[in-house]
Amino acid sequence: MRSADYMRLAATSLKFNKMRSFLTALGITVGIAAVVLLTSLGGGVQQYMLGQFTQFGAHIIAVNPGKTSTIGLSGAIISNVRPLTLDDAASLEQLNGVLTAVPIVQGNLPVETGNRSRWTMVLGVNHQAPQTWQFKIAQGQFLPDEPAEQARNLSVIGHKIKTELFPDTNPLGKRIRIGQERYRVIGVMEEKGQILGIDLDDAVYIPAHRGMALFNRESLMEVDILYRAGWNEDKLVKAIKKHLIRRHGAEDFTINTQSDMLGTLGSILNILTAVVAGLGSISLVVGGVGIFTIMSIAVNERIREIGLLRALGASRTQVTLMFLLEATFLSGLGGIAGMLTGLGVAWLLHAFIPALPVNVEWNYVLLAEVIAIFTGIIAGLLPARRAAALPPVDALRSE
Repeated sequence: MRSADYMRLAATSLKFNKMRSFLTALGITVGIAAVVLLTSLGGGVQQYMLGQFTQFGAHIIAVNPGKTSTIGLSGAIISNVRPLTLDDAASLEQLNGVLTAVPIVQGNLPVETGNRSRWTMVLGVNHQAPQTWQFKIAQGQFLPDEPAEQARNLSVIGHKIKTELFPDTNPLGKRIRIGQERYRVIGVMEEKGQILGIDLDDAVYIPAHRGMALFNRESLMEVDILYRAGWNEDKLVKAIKKHLIRRHGAEDFTINTQSDMLGTLGSILNILTAVVAGLGSISLVVGGVGIFTIMSIAVNERIREIGLLRALGASRTQVTLMFLLEATFLSGLGGIAGMLTGLGVAWLLHAFIPALPVNVEWNYVLLAEVIAIFTGIIAGLLPARRAAALPPVDALRSE
């Protein structure tokens, strides 16, 4: 029997049992569609989260005060926190490969002008913040490069602050009150939006030294270091650690690289996507059970046909292949339909809800299709072997 004969016999069987074939393939279709849709949404979330992190750039190292360490007893944890100063931040900028070092102190305070007031995030930084965080100025200028102790009461406001406090006027040169101090507005940041739930447009930037006094802090909350593209990150981390230990006398700080954070986040999201794909694959198992059931019924209904084929000289292998081909057709066609359905639903969701991130994970899509075909083969194997084992004479006598 030629390959074309196998194909024709399998196609004819499916054609004359359209409803049964449709219902059998439907289980596989639902499974594949679920895998494609869920992994597309999971991949979209992953891309969104990674995009949020990389909006600040891809070459940033954060230094925070305090070092958590453990001693011999289980659960004995010592938190050692010492000030991270403006001088520390300035000294870090002198290291090879470092472009900028931004001292950061942060808090929430009311910002007032005239009869308008708004609680907002106040960030104490230096003049290098826009370069480090890839921010742009929409109006005016950012904080000038001044010695920390001589920093004037100047401020740069976010887009939302401008809209709320200065809806009809140009804010440049105007005075605002932050806490109990007055600041002159010299710039307005370009609209940035939210990053990981933090509204960067609802913020005010002031000199770091003024921020430490305003919040009554002796230590910076963080120093963000921007290093040159192509510079060895591991070597720079070692240099930063060695430099700060020399200044502080001990490792009383924590260094976090963006690569580490992205790697950890990526691993978590990859596991999440795999779990989602696993949940969708449960439908494939259900589809495989459906194929097994339908193929078993088909064997019972086609006993005389099987007997005739065997009487005409068809071998057991040929009969087995014929039934396996039918099962493969059902699972393959169901998989293709499921793939198109899943992609279509994902596209429609993104079209109607643009904020919903969607990113098709083609490796999962192709893997699901392969699994669908193997599911059909495995599910159809036992019924096919049972059909091939029927004695020709007994099969021809059956009613």
